[in-house]
Amino acid sequence: MSGLDYGALVRGAAAELVLLAAALAVLGIDRGALREAGLRVRWWVNGLVAALGCAAAAAALWLFRAEIDVGAVQGLWAVDALTRWVKWVLLGLTLLTVGLSVRATRTRQVGEYLALVLLAAVGMLVLAGAEDLLLVFVALELTSLTLYVLVGFEKERPAAVEAALKYFLFGSVAAAFTLYGMSLLYGLTGTIRLREMAVVLGAEPVGLTLWTALVMVLVGLGFKVAAAPFHLWAPDAYEAAPTPSAALVASGSKVAAFFVLAKLLMVGWPQGTGSAVPGQWVSGWAVVLAGLSVVSLLWGNLAALVQGNVRRLLAYSAVAHAGYAMLGVMANSRIGLASLLYYVATYACSAVGAFGVVSVVEAHRRGAARLEDFAGLSRHAPEVAICLMIYLLSLAGIPPLAGFFGKFYVFVAALESGRPLGVLWLVAAAILLSTVSLYYYLQVLKQAWVRAPEEVGSQRWHVPWEVRLTLWVTAGAVLVVGLFPSLVLRSLDKALTGSGF
Repeated sequence: MSGLDYGALVRGAAAELVLLAAALAVLGIDRGALREAGLRVRWWVNGLVAALGCAAAAAALWLFRAEIDVGAVQGLWAVDALTRWVKWVLLGLTLLTVGLSVRATRTRQVGEYLALVLLAAVGMLVLAGAEDLLLVFVALELTSLTLYVLVGFEKERPAAVEAALKYFLFGSVAAAFTLYGMSLLYGLTGTIRLREMAVVLGAEPVGLTLWTALVMVLVGLGFKVAAAPFHLWAPDAYEAAPTPSAALVASGSKVAAFFVLAKLLMVGWPQGTGSAVPGQWVSGWAVVLAGLSVVSLLWGNLAALVQGNVRRLLAYSAVAHAGYAMLGVMANSRIGLASLLYYVATYACSAVGAFGVVSVVEAHRRGAARLEDFAGLSRHAPEVAICLMIYLLSLAGIPPLAGFFGKFYVFVAALESGRPLGVLWLVAAAILLSTVSLYYYLQVLKQAWVRAPEEVGSQRWHVPWEVRLTLWVTAGAVLVVGLFPSLVLRSLDKALTGSGF
């Protein structure tokens, strides 16, 4: 490590260090100055500190935006424009989660909860910047461990404890697969640096050991992105977790995990793509991803059709969206990476907003989120129902919302990845199953807009301004990005150019 530039490493990790300081500050303030304060004051003050920490971390990314040569930190850490773009998205999602937490979390352990949210964000940022297998694994575990605790944070609820235990057990097995796969990659290449690994793997024949390593790593990352059949933890975790915890699991962790998945494959083994074109199969990781994509699309969309709980519906929807996003990774191209990041960012924004609406319904329906509990939402809270319509139609891919353009760009990237219309079969399956997803999203909207409330009258619900602001911001972002997708695509193109893609 003699050639390591520690000054460059500290500047590159400035955002993570700021968030870590904010997490410690939240704990210190809550256990010190606010020990005798009321619960409302504690949420307000600590939420403000956490929000300021996210804003300061975003500012640190901007202040230290000068490019640092990869060699300055020996390939450990990436601080290029694309990594900064992903980190800004993650910080925005963390900020939205904090906004929901102030009113949608029932726990009295305020400092601990918000500190864990910030620590999870630290893990996601490290994951986005890592270019070293060991650092990727450490970041995955930091993110996972904090999310396990956040899912089961309301320990007085048996369902939350059970969901957290399932999440932990599945995650432990997935971590073992990931670590063993990475150890095989190290044994084959003699390095844990992604860019050095690409050089070695490009000159080596593909053997059984390499295939074993690839499958094991994909098992671990498939768990993180909730791709079928590694998704079995997701329905229980989404249903039983505190609403902001479920929102963070569905949004930030998915963005970070998909980015590191794309980086591991596109940077670590770009020559091993292969081909999923029928009749012209070439072994490679694109074939594995095609299989995972089809299974995720089928399992997620069909299982969501029979769900009576909106949280579980969103969980199976997340499984299906993992299948769509994998089409962008399969492309192994500049447009594929751009479409993937656009897709997961817009999906994450809609997911956070959808869980915000769930928190409003649960607050007025004694903690329930069944389909029938959404009946009459348009009469009780019209603005919330409008936001819900924007989120769900975007998730379904209806124009002119952001979700439509996300799916469109992913499909275009997949079609351009191979020979002319080579993977049309996969894109056609994705489009067909998108129509299936529209049905179960409309089922929720039918309850909100068509069904009359069970109680007499149409008393307006009180929606806290923190939740209302979060809903407005997310709905506005989904609408504006859908109407003007070039706003995001230009910034992505500039980030990709600045990062050498």
